[in-house]
Amino acid sequence: MTLTKGKKREIIDSYRLHEKDTGSVEVQVALLTARINDLTEHFKENKKDHHSRLGLLKMVGKRRRLLEYLKRTEIDAYRALIDNLNLRK
Repeated sequence: MTLTKGKKREIIDSYRLHEKDTGSVEVQVALLTARINDLTEHFKENKKDHHSRLGLLKMVGKRRRLLEYLKRTEIDAYRALIDNLNLRK
């Protein structure tokens, strides 16, 4: 259900903007997307886990706000990130 250190490092390495980048909007959105996907799989087996569902909804809201910020400030980076993560509607 949680990201392993290796998987997290892999995601950070593929979305970072520079060598020491771990907190840019792109990295945060990529990590949130991975966690959301893991929780979605968890809910397929555990339909009554309502406490984790609240955490999932908070993560989705945070990702949405980060994407709106990126869209407002750097539209090209937003489009590249959407294409990379397959988040098209």
